[in-house]
Amino acid sequence: EIAVAARLGGEDPAMNPRLRTAIEKAKEANMPHDNIKRAIQKGTGELPGASYEEAIYEGYGPGGVALLIEVLTDNKNRTVAEIRHLLGKHGGSLGEAGCVSWMFEKKGYILVEKSSTDEDTLMSIVIDAGAEDMKNDPREAHYEIITAPEDLKKVKDVLVEQGIPVSVAEITMLPKSCVSLDGNMAEKMIRLMEILEDHDDVQNVYANFDLPDEVMANVEK
Repeated sequence: EIAVAARLGGEDPAMNPRLRTAIEKAKEANMPHDNIKRAIQKGTGELPGASYEEAIYEGYGPGGVALLIEVLTDNKNRTVAEIRHLLGKHGGSLGEAGCVSWMFEKKGYILVEKSSTDEDTLMSIVIDAGAEDMKNDPREAHYEIITAPEDLKKVKDVLVEQGIPVSVAEITMLPKSCVSLDGNMAEKMIRLMEILEDHDDVQNVYANFDLPDEVMANVEK
């Protein structure tokens, strides 16, 4: 991701928001500084290395669930064949470009632990900072904050300035509506998500399904 971001937007994180975010994630994962530097140099062509490309595959999972699959690969033909095989094997199918992308919106996504602040205080801070929405799912340990992609960094910086720790801050694809799954169909979809996410070339998988509380409870057991 660092190499691709540097190749597409240049080596200066101050002028390349995507690279800046990738570096922040790498540091959070304790990636050594030298490794980050080499990844940037590979992206800009200063160091030799495999040429990686991004691709987004669209398709369907069990129950008609829409899937967006973001990959980073040095061989698109190999990767698309493997993704097609995995989808077909687990009750899904690969679709044409554009078949499901309209079902998702690109958004900034922030998670804040509920133990770090109260809902009213956080709501006031993030809305004033430019966030679009905040959600409090009683089943979850985090508040969800939604922003326009270009406002993600601004809202995150305001939270940090207020002393509120941020667990996640990233650009994501949120579904406009969700398909409710239960029973065997839910199990199949969860299994497919796990298999796709385990694929070496897959960076992110977005899906538009929801699980009822009783199904979620069984999954968490």
